[in-house]
Amino acid sequence: MKALRLEDIDLSANIEDKKTYEEALAEAQLRLLRLQQRAYQHKQRAVIVFEGWDASGKGGAIRRLTAKMDPRGFRVWPIGPPREDEQGRHYLYRFWQKLPTPGTWAVFDRSWYGRVLVERVEKLAKKSAWKRAYGEINAFEKMLVDDGVAVVKLFLHISRKEQLRRFRERETNPYKKWKISDDDWRNRKKGDAYSEAIDDMFARTSTAEVPWVPIAGDHKWYARVTTCKTIADAVEKAL
Repeated sequence: MKALRLEDIDLSANIEDKKTYEEALAEAQLRLLRLQQRAYQHKQRAVIVFEGWDASGKGGAIRRLTAKMDPRGFRVWPIGPPREDEQGRHYLYRFWQKLPTPGTWAVFDRSWYGRVLVERVEKLAKKSAWKRAYGEINAFEKMLVDDGVAVVKLFLHISRKEQLRRFRERETNPYKKWKISDDDWRNRKKGDAYSEAIDDMFARTSTAEVPWVPIAGDHKWYARVTTCKTIADAVEKAL
């Protein structure tokens, strides 16, 4: 099977009609609610991983994913740098603490893949460490699947042009300005290094049991509906 690459993701995919978007989203959200109820009844767990470029729409997609679900049955974990008490421990340690309890879902806004993405590109981890991490991550996810957890991995991809447009919008919109920082601009300059790391991540960690699912994010309506449908399909299959 051909390895997934960023350049193969069709970013033109779109939903242009608002009514079509709203109806498709409502249908997908109802499916998610029903699946969440089934998971609760059968004490089954799900782990949903969101990775993607800065400003690719992860937050918006997560809000649509959880909008109609019972808030008692899921937890969203925004992942940033490890806290002081987490530093010096194995990088997977802090994620073990966040795995879902029976009948619930855990949604990760960024994840353990930071080891092979930001820590690799920013040289926060030694080369030997991030190379070793591919096997560790595969083993970690296989262990979850073998234990009955549905694991879904999504990568939201946007073009450089669309990312720049969203960055500039965030700088000028007082309601979005908090979303942009100097780090975002600095990371953008390292786009080629991140692209290489992402393609390596796809090649080394997209397995038959837990494949990476790319989401074309240039058009937000399409990305949100596709995200919800993809997660519903994957969880339904696991259940």
